[in-house]
Amino acid sequence: MSNELPAVRVDVHEAGGGPRQGRVSCEIDTNLVFKTHNLAAYFFAQWEPVVFDLMLLAASVEFCDRIQRRPAQRWGRAFELRLPVHNLRIWEQKSVSDTLHEALELLTGDQWKITFTKRKKPISEPVQKLFHLDTGAEAVIPFSDGLDSRAVGALMAEEYGNRLVRVRLGSKRKDQPKDSSGRKQPFMTLPYQVKSSGSRFAESSARSRGFKFAVLSGSAAYFAKAGKVIVPESGQGALGPALVPVGQAYEDYRNHPRFMKQMTAFFKALLCADIEFAFPRLWSTKGETLKAYMALNNSKNDEWWKTKSCWQDNRHVSVDHHRRQCGICAACMLRRLSVHAADLAEPAETYVWEDLSAPTFDAGAAEGYNKKPHAQKQYAIAGTLHLDHLAHLKQSRAAERSLSLAVFQLARSLGEPEAAIAPKLDRLLSQHKEEWNSYMNSLGSQSFVARWANNDQSA
Repeated sequence: MSNELPAVRVDVHEAGGGPRQGRVSCEIDTNLVFKTHNLAAYFFAQWEPVVFDLMLLAASVEFCDRIQRRPAQRWGRAFELRLPVHNLRIWEQKSVSDTLHEALELLTGDQWKITFTKRKKPISEPVQKLFHLDTGAEAVIPFSDGLDSRAVGALMAEEYGNRLVRVRLGSKRKDQPKDSSGRKQPFMTLPYQVKSSGSRFAESSARSRGFKFAVLSGSAAYFAKAGKVIVPESGQGALGPALVPVGQAYEDYRNHPRFMKQMTAFFKALLCADIEFAFPRLWSTKGETLKAYMALNNSKNDEWWKTKSCWQDNRHVSVDHHRRQCGICAACMLRRLSVHAADLAEPAETYVWEDLSAPTFDAGAAEGYNKKPHAQKQYAIAGTLHLDHLAHLKQSRAAERSLSLAVFQLARSLGEPEAAIAPKLDRLLSQHKEEWNSYMNSLGSQSFVARWANNDQSA
């Protein structure tokens, strides 16, 4: 473990036990709480303790990721994590350890040293058998309140119908989808909750969410014998954060084919299962995906505006005690750009920053917003410059090498020749630039966003 990085040592232990000296306690049933009903829904085919241990691992990684704040001047941290498992022999295999550490270190930018110990008491098998597939499942897709999730879920449902299993990640809503006949469609719900020992967690960058997504959706595909997980992210969201990191952050691979290929290798080592992560909208912009969704003959496609994209904590994005999306983080900016590209519009009250055409940042915020707008400014500038830099990446001489590397890595991850990947990436970046320029023109040259894009940060 490096002495230069903030070191955190965490022991996950069963209820009634305790950590070793000098280790942070993470207790099962206190910090990592599994929901019996939802857990039974996941294990609809058969109870496999190794998959429970896999979910425990995902929850433990999330706990570690969120308890230690990232350094102000550097990104990485160093974690030592130990957790109890049912079958120690499986988890101590070199192929399992190697693929696990490679995936986590690429994803989070942190150092990890994960070890395992034998459980003292086996977890009780859920009694309920609540989840049933009427037809053979072919693919799994995460289903959330996000715009890509809603749009791509509907597009894939046109192709797969009831052969598509939806996995709910991180929402409390009970909105199990139904088909045209009113029958509930295959659906799974987040089986656990991660809780801090204090009032709230210290870190919010949430890079480990990519691991949770892959574990839960991959586990669903494993049990359903589907063999395929649909990654709903469009091109800017999947590739942009790795091509042009936001601010000073480490490259974001949460929805990137490179990380998903490593998760495929991990599943192969751990479960002896071939699970493919597919990217049907990788070479399309979010705006193109939204436009394709709106073209569906579906009476519910007008609900797109109810989806959420914002990364911000609820405490920072309330107006008159009503939660909104901030409207200025990278995710919100991409959403607003994409809505414009799809020739759609949203109510102004969707966002805290209602008016992006305003001449100054503070003037763009809603009248009832009683926080300090200036505290969000650097965050907003980073989001704007991320999308602007992505739009002009092809014209940057300094980016030529990174683009060549991106083509090489994508070719290896997707199993396609570089000659096939290069024009697809080129078209995606060109389309993003066209949409971004159109959106900037719609805001006007005196917009604070347009001024930021022109390196005037006084707005």
